Amino acid sequence: MKKGGYTLKQQFLNKSISFITKYNTPCEEDLIKLQYGLEGLYLTITKMIVILLLSIIFKIFKEVIIVLLLFNLLRFFGFGFHAKKSSQCLIFSIICFVILPLLCIHFSIQKNWLIISGILSIVILVIYAPADTSNRPLPNTKKKLFRKIATTLIAIIYLIISLYVPYNISLLFILSIIIEMIFVNPLTYKLLGQPYNNYKRVD
Repeated sequence: MKKGGYTLKQQFLNKSISFITKYNTPCEEDLIKLQYGLEGLYLTITKMIVILLLSIIFKIFKEVIIVLLLFNLLRFFGFGFHAKKSSQCLIFSIICFVILPLLCIHFSIQKNWLIISGILSIVILVIYAPADTSNRPLPNTKKKLFRKIATTLIAIIYLIISLYVPYNISLLFILSIIIEMIFVNPLTYKLLGQPYNNYKRVD
């Protein structure tokens, strides 16, 4: 969408940078980092608006909110795929956070199969988490080990909770594990044309 020859994204960036530089004069390197951070903020806000609007339309708002909260705790430690194109990011997010929950809710899966899916996803997390990106490589072995342990423990806790709660809640816990598994899986990186094991490229 354009307004006055500029996209809304460009307007947001220009106004934000103008406001910040009015009270501070960052160097060129800091300015680049600032713009990168603001772009990420803009994409996150617009993506969330679309996802939440769709969740309201399909009447799964509460479920989507819970999955997002559970998933983001896992992602905080496990990292995972990050799209470079905003359109790719939006489509991938809609598939994971709207379409996938919608399918799981409307096509009931036996809890035994749900638990098995959760266990298999945890195994994959143990193997591949944390998964870095080209912008955030993870060359530090100790930090990677800590993140792997944290991701695995949180996923196991989710799995244990899912054993003792009603099906509709259990589904959301398992689904968050599955989505994080998708995000760290090297097949996802390959399918979407992103480099994997970026820490190997760090000198």
